[in-house]
Amino acid sequence: MSEVIHDKNSNDELQGEDPSRRDFIYIATGAAAAAGGAALIWPMVNQMGPAADTLAVGSIEIDLSKVDEGQQLKVLWRGKPVFVRHRTAKEIAEAEAVDVSKLRDPQTDEERLRPNMDGKLDPKYLVMVGVCTHFGCIPVGEAGEYDGWYCPCHASHYDTAGRIRKGPAPKNLEVPEYTYLKPTRIKVG
Repeated sequence: MSEVIHDKNSNDELQGEDPSRRDFIYIATGAAAAAGGAALIWPMVNQMGPAADTLAVGSIEIDLSKVDEGQQLKVLWRGKPVFVRHRTAKEIAEAEAVDVSKLRDPQTDEERLRPNMDGKLDPKYLVMVGVCTHFGCIPVGEAGEYDGWYCPCHASHYDTAGRIRKGPAPKNLEVPEYTYLKPTRIKVG
C-alpha cells in the first residue's frame, strides 16, 4: 500500500484562517464603523447648540465709571434687568454686619462679589439680576425695611447685599457670572 505523507505547507492548512488575524479584522472594522458613525452624528449634535451670534449677544460690557457712589445702573441682559449698585461705605458696613446664620439663604457679602483684575474683592460694586426669586417681579431699589430692594408684588425685602431678609422669596437675588475687563469695566455673561 502506498503511504500518505502530509506536508505542513499543504493547501489544506493554507485555506484555514488564523484566529488572531480574523480578530484584528473585526476590531478594525468596528473601529472604522464607530469613527464613521461619530463623524455623521457630531454635526447633528453640534447644530443644536447656540449660534455664535447668539453667544455674542449673551454677554454685555458695563462701564462702572458711569455709576456714582450711592447710585444704581439698570441694564438689560438676556431679557432680564441687571442691577449694578455702587454702594456707599454705610451700605457695605450694613451688609458685612449681618449674622449670616439667621438668613434664609445664607450667603456672606463677600460670596456675592467677584474678584477684580488684581484678584481682590471690591465691595463697592454689587452686580445682581434684578428679578425677585419669588415670582419674577422686578424689585425697587433703595426701598424696604433693609434699605436694599423691595419687591412690591408680594412684599419681599432684600438687604444692601441683595439677600432675602423678609417676605416669601426663597432665595437671594441672583449674582450673574461676570468678570472685570478693566478696573471700571465688567463683562456680564
